[in-house]
Amino acid sequence: METQRTSSGDDGVGQRGLLHTWKGYSCSLTPERLLLPRPVLQVALGERHGVLLVEGGQVYSFGELPWKQSQGPEVAAPTLESALSGQQVVTVAAGSFHSGAVTEDGGVHMWGDNGAGQCGLFGLSSVPNPTPVGVLDSATSPPQTVAVLELACGEKHTLALSVQREVWTWGSGCQLGVNALVFPVWKPQKVEHLVGRYVLQVACGASHSLALVRCLGPQDVHRPPVDKCKQCNQLLFTMTDKEDHVIISDSHYCPVGVELTEDESRLEAPAATPRLKTSPSEPVLPSQTSIYNSDAPGEPAPFHNSEKGESALANGVLSSSDAAAQWNDGAVAGVKNSPYPDEQAVKDYLKKLSDSAQGDAKLTAGGLHSLLPSAGGTTTTPSSTLNNLVASCASAVSERVASTYEALSLKKIMNSYLPSGVLRSGGAAGLTGAIPAVGDNTAERVRQEDSMQGKKSSSTGDIREEEAECLRRRLSLPGLLSQGRYAVHLLSSSYSLLLSPRLLRKAGRPRMRAFALTPLRGDIPEAQEVLPTMQTEVWSWGHGEHGQLGQGDNLARLQPMCIKSLNNKEVVLVAAGSHHSLALTAQSQVFSWGSNSSGQLGHMETPSTVPRLAKLSEGIRVWDISAGKRHTLLLADGDCIQPIIYYSGQQVKEEEEKEAGQAKEMCQQDKAEDEGERGGGYTPQPVLLPFCMNLGYVSGVYAGGRRCMALSDRNVMGFIASLHELASAERKFYCKLCNIKSQIISPLLELESLSSALGQVALGLLQKLAGRFCYLCHLTGQHAVSLTANLRRGRDVNSLVVLDHTGIFLDCHKEYCSSLCNFQVMGGFQALTKPSLDFFGKSPELLQRLSECSEDNPPMADLLAALFYLPTRHVHEYSRLLLKLATCFEVSSSDYQKLHYNSSKFDDLERQLKRKRKEAEYTLHFWKSFPGKMTDSLRKPQRRLICESSNKALTLQNAGRFSVNWFILFNDALVHAQFSTHHVFRLATLWVEPIPEENTGIYGLKVITPEETFTLLASSPMEKTKWLRAINQAVDQALSGAGQETVSLSSASGQKLEPPISRTASYTFYKEGRLKDATYEGQWLAGKPHGRGLLKWPDGRIYTGEFKNGLEDGFGEIEAPNKMLNKNDYYQGQWKDGKMHGLGKYRYASGEVYDGFFQDGMRHGHGVLRSGKLNTSSPSVFIGQWLQDKKTGYGVFDDITKGEKYMGMWQDHLRQGTGVVVTQFGLYYEGTFKDNKMMGTGILLSEDDTTYEGEFSDDWTLSGKGVLTMANGDYLEGSFSGEWGSGLKVTGSYFKPHLFDTDKEKTRAVKLGRLCVCAEDKWQAVFEECWRQLGCEEPGQGENWKAWENIAVALANTRRQILDSPEQLSRSHSRTLEGLEVIPQNTGPMTMERYHTIHLYLIKACDTPLHPLGRLVETLVAVYRMTYVGVGANRRLLHQAVSEIKSYLNRIFQTVRFLFPDLPEEGGLIPEPTTSLQDRKEQDSSDAPPESPKPGHVVSSSALLLPVLLPRLYPPLFTLYALDKEKEDDVYWECVLRLNKQTDLALLAFLGVQEKFWPVSVPVLGEKQQVLSSTKDACFASAVETLQQISTTFTPSDKLQVIQLTFEEITQEVQSLLKQDFLWSMDDLFPVFLYVVLRARIRNLGSEVSLIEDLMDPCVQHGEHGIMFTTLKACYYQIQHEKIT
Repeated sequence: METQRTSSGDDGVGQRGLLHTWKGYSCSLTPERLLLPRPVLQVALGERHGVLLVEGGQVYSFGELPWKQSQGPEVAAPTLESALSGQQVVTVAAGSFHSGAVTEDGGVHMWGDNGAGQCGLFGLSSVPNPTPVGVLDSATSPPQTVAVLELACGEKHTLALSVQREVWTWGSGCQLGVNALVFPVWKPQKVEHLVGRYVLQVACGASHSLALVRCLGPQDVHRPPVDKCKQCNQLLFTMTDKEDHVIISDSHYCPVGVELTEDESRLEAPAATPRLKTSPSEPVLPSQTSIYNSDAPGEPAPFHNSEKGESALANGVLSSSDAAAQWNDGAVAGVKNSPYPDEQAVKDYLKKLSDSAQGDAKLTAGGLHSLLPSAGGTTTTPSSTLNNLVASCASAVSERVASTYEALSLKKIMNSYLPSGVLRSGGAAGLTGAIPAVGDNTAERVRQEDSMQGKKSSSTGDIREEEAECLRRRLSLPGLLSQGRYAVHLLSSSYSLLLSPRLLRKAGRPRMRAFALTPLRGDIPEAQEVLPTMQTEVWSWGHGEHGQLGQGDNLARLQPMCIKSLNNKEVVLVAAGSHHSLALTAQSQVFSWGSNSSGQLGHMETPSTVPRLAKLSEGIRVWDISAGKRHTLLLADGDCIQPIIYYSGQQVKEEEEKEAGQAKEMCQQDKAEDEGERGGGYTPQPVLLPFCMNLGYVSGVYAGGRRCMALSDRNVMGFIASLHELASAERKFYCKLCNIKSQIISPLLELESLSSALGQVALGLLQKLAGRFCYLCHLTGQHAVSLTANLRRGRDVNSLVVLDHTGIFLDCHKEYCSSLCNFQVMGGFQALTKPSLDFFGKSPELLQRLSECSEDNPPMADLLAALFYLPTRHVHEYSRLLLKLATCFEVSSSDYQKLHYNSSKFDDLERQLKRKRKEAEYTLHFWKSFPGKMTDSLRKPQRRLICESSNKALTLQNAGRFSVNWFILFNDALVHAQFSTHHVFRLATLWVEPIPEENTGIYGLKVITPEETFTLLASSPMEKTKWLRAINQAVDQALSGAGQETVSLSSASGQKLEPPISRTASYTFYKEGRLKDATYEGQWLAGKPHGRGLLKWPDGRIYTGEFKNGLEDGFGEIEAPNKMLNKNDYYQGQWKDGKMHGLGKYRYASGEVYDGFFQDGMRHGHGVLRSGKLNTSSPSVFIGQWLQDKKTGYGVFDDITKGEKYMGMWQDHLRQGTGVVVTQFGLYYEGTFKDNKMMGTGILLSEDDTTYEGEFSDDWTLSGKGVLTMANGDYLEGSFSGEWGSGLKVTGSYFKPHLFDTDKEKTRAVKLGRLCVCAEDKWQAVFEECWRQLGCEEPGQGENWKAWENIAVALANTRRQILDSPEQLSRSHSRTLEGLEVIPQNTGPMTMERYHTIHLYLIKACDTPLHPLGRLVETLVAVYRMTYVGVGANRRLLHQAVSEIKSYLNRIFQTVRFLFPDLPEEGGLIPEPTTSLQDRKEQDSSDAPPESPKPGHVVSSSALLLPVLLPRLYPPLFTLYALDKEKEDDVYWECVLRLNKQTDLALLAFLGVQEKFWPVSVPVLGEKQQVLSSTKDACFASAVETLQQISTTFTPSDKLQVIQLTFEEITQEVQSLLKQDFLWSMDDLFPVFLYVVLRARIRNLGSEVSLIEDLMDPCVQHGEHGIMFTTLKACYYQIQHEKIT
């Protein structure tokens, strides 16, 4: 049997992975050591053989291996499976007579007996050596290989669990779980029924299969309710209406094993369970019915007794199998079991996610007694309401009487636990809603059970309402108590009236106290993957003749079915023997079911077709299980750290063993075994194997056939022992917490008297505390499972979750301790005393035992506190055990560092928790001694006392002789208490500074709060230092948000902590004044709002923006309600000293909008006021100057209703001074105004040039002397009165001057523009604002450097704002801003290069309104358009419009020269750079007179600024030119159209062009074509095209450039014609140019000419450009007067 150990220098050999083997359980038994060259990692045992996986991934087989050709009948020692050499095997499995192995890439190798296809290899009866088996997913295209995680082998089948967590199977029998018509199944097939579920582990018995499955997520819960069975189409529920009540029955039976049709292959066909009694003490409901009173919705009728008259509720306890049975049959029978949610479900889920994201504050409705296992709350059909009625009755009896409220998943829990609904239907401590939900196994997800706790009335309306509510709430989970007779007894004795009609009636009332011990699932990403889930279900399928499927019957199942009774039991491991099954829970309990012929189930209870607990003494915590043919092995924690082994099942006798070995035939052997089964001894319950202590530290037990094996490690350096101790401590702690939860917390929360005893606040805190406790309990459970798994495989320090994710544990303990301290501070334990005494009686032994309290007769409050503080003591264990583990490593190793570091973290946490507890006790003690009235208002759960001045250590300066001043420092406020009043100063807005003593002998502290500043006097320097440090530390803690991490004076280290003087906090002002009752939230500096903030007044005003020294200052916006109009005023802009100041926009509630400058809260400076919309009563726009909130100075008013526009002076909102009015009907008035009327001298012109010049008394009303001139020149002189256009009274003379002298021009042309505001006086406020921005009080008076500084600041500020919100800016705009960051050199001699730099800078500056110059240009463009667009487009305004532009140029140029002082003034020269001789010659030989410099070198405002300004002003300006030149342009255009009808040659001849200049051929599409007499529009075509571009340019210089290019084109063409250089004379040139102008067909040539003439740079007029322009002008006039002969 033994193979020699190969000696190697490795210390590890012989220390780890030692293998021991034995059979049976007799006392004299000693296990054999099986020696192997390397440590064994895993063992798998079959009927008569075994497979071993050793370190390095090698596989050994031993035992009887008949499939090996070489092997005879003898038993083989471990032999290496050489076919697997070179493969890294990660796990092995053994069936009855075959074996399997999985390699690290997920490949499967099988060998052994293949008679039933169990090796998955076609055509072979046996497979001698490991052979690869391909698991292919044919659903994908092309089919892909499925990687496998683990295998399980039965007698005739194999299961494989894939990396995708799907189950694949092959072999023979219904235990495959696939719809196969022919066996064996050679090719691996997917078990479709489990698709979409996350399978954690698989196990195979001889002819049945088990799968451990993670509960599904919330998306799978929303399933429509099912009324009819999909198999036999009968109703699932029937309702019988009796005289005074309704009976709802679910006793529908559907035959099992019906083959499913293809489209229903995902539906479940579960069995109808025969009614089974679980134990004599648990009676069964006679009719399996639930009864409700249909008449009185509030009062459920009592349960009916059966015919025999025995009480249906003998001990107040209902049979659990019964309750389960109600649901196992009907409710689940045909529900859609597709793993994929339907579309509606997905929508609902998404909605729920969004709801729950906001729903942290909403209460959960799931409960301790999740009364109605809702399918996600979507059921609202009438039939589903019936289902729910049945459910609500059934769940009151629940599934296991003494079951706990358990199942919590760390998966996404962490955030918060809030109270959820609790039902007390006379509720026993142990009743839980573990009944599966309506909906198949998909829906019975524990974590979702969420339902009707508050209302127990039978009115369907209530239930509907609740269901609707369910959708809005987060789902939560119910759970299970520890099983056991003790609990049942306790409960039945305490609740003899359980579920009596009286209690049911009570339960009918809606409850204020709805609370479940279930966490709300917050989102913690790590938790989901980091820790193993305890939210599991066990599914079984295959043969069930021994009850090994756990479904309560002996029927076979073709498809996997969930074992309902194991839901919520937190199963973490399943194992299968030949005909029995085991499940291990997180609470270290073992459930077993199936064949119990040799006592292998560990209990003697019948029937064994449902899972029951194995009988183990109290305190034995099982953590590994294994099942053989007729025996079970359990590995458990004993009293010491070393694990102990229990054996349950058949005794194996040596003689029998030998006999059996000699038998040749298998069948004979089986017969002998069956006969000897009862003959040999067997265990009625698990027995301890005494030799286990000699085996060392066992890490796993393995059973198979009749054999038992154990893997153990020697305790090298104490490492193994420490790992075992850590895991064992965690398991013990978890069981302890579960006991406390089920036996103390749950019953307490159930108590009727709780809410009255505790009051609302403390009750809420207790519920939160209970929630935190459950979460801590759940986390501990998951951690225990994780540590146990690490012991079974690996035993490696690096896979400890507590090292990599310490934060989860630290946070959980901190949050629990915080909740606990809050409850304690509010006197919770004192308040709990009475209810606890009522419940636990005068002898609280249970409490004393659970709280590990050693005192004699401690007070109840202390007992409860000790009990709740118990979990915090476990932190010390973490710290101690991690340190113990660390000592097993070299100090320099990274493992040591990591362990030591984490140990110290827990150490720190332990100290922190102790400090928290101390603070809570100190605070509680303080409240007990504090005067009662103040306690109520000041006592808050999070508030902790730091220090107080009852010893007169601190007094108020200048206090009265008899005043009492008591100062109390809490962790969130400083309280100043006097006789009957007190004032609370929040620490976040409290500043304290020591007053220097300077020999005064006064130890003072100056305390600054937003509204008060006072001085505190300390009795000694020490007291002063103490209080200063305490206050500063408390403020610092309050600011850092560590509200709970309070300061303790003793722990304060020597360094001085000064909280920041600048901080963010919120505060409500209480003193009289501007800010009374206003709330400020934002930044502070030394007691005053400073920085960004939000200020809200009680009357609805809200200011958001910048503050300085407590006042609004900087950019901000305010919204103020207007009570009259029921709308809001809204301002956005600049502020100074609490008032609107600077640029801003004000939207009035009336609809008016003011956009402009403010000063001291009033409109002041330049601004635009828009009143009314276009369709309202009086829409108008005013743009101009404001003074102290009134229109004063120059402004333009556009009265849209009247169609009038006024441009002139204002005073106090009235038109006063000179001004111009134009109307939409073409009337034009200029003159004086007084009191808003035309009054005084004025000129009035109508559209047809009729003119009146004289006196006015009112708008359009003539009054006094004047002259009226007709369009034809006749005029009236005299006295006029009356309104223009409605009959004038005239006294005067009539003149007709040109009666005989018709040829003379009219002499009486009126000179306009004398009586209007001159251009320089317009828009002064706009320019003043620009100068102000540059830091000058008056134009041109200021420092140049200061101006540049202001520009830089303005740009930097805006850049900063833009970085905050980049979407405001286009990319080009931000590039412009970057370009402006470089300031051009602004001193030193001016050169052309510098001039160009300045020119470019100005273009960029004027391109962005963020630069003062850009802002100026933007405003000027706005006012210009406002003036000359619309009604202002009147030809008589042309002169004013032109002079206004010139005035702009002068004034902007003044600003530019201020910024660049070296720039020469208007007309000044910039010296040319030294030019080469060549250039000079060219210059001398040019036509221009030598003294004329190059135009670019003369500085002029138009050259510098027109390119920036004119393009923006061009549309309104050109419109005015077009209106003014309308008549001339019409004449010109008529001529152009007429002359253009001629062909080219005809036109050239007509215009008198010399024939030598007539083109002979012209290029057409690159080819030369002869000019014929019919050719049209071909000659001088390039010159014509060039001239046409004059309409596309803006500035005069650009237009002149076009004219120059046109001349050059003409010259070029003529030169190529004459083939020689050529000098033009005007006589030759003019006709040719005239031809080009005609052919260019420029529509508004007159306007173009006038514009160039008016705005041309003066220095150009006499140069080359000037001559060319004169030529163009001449052509224009020539065309107008051209007479066609």
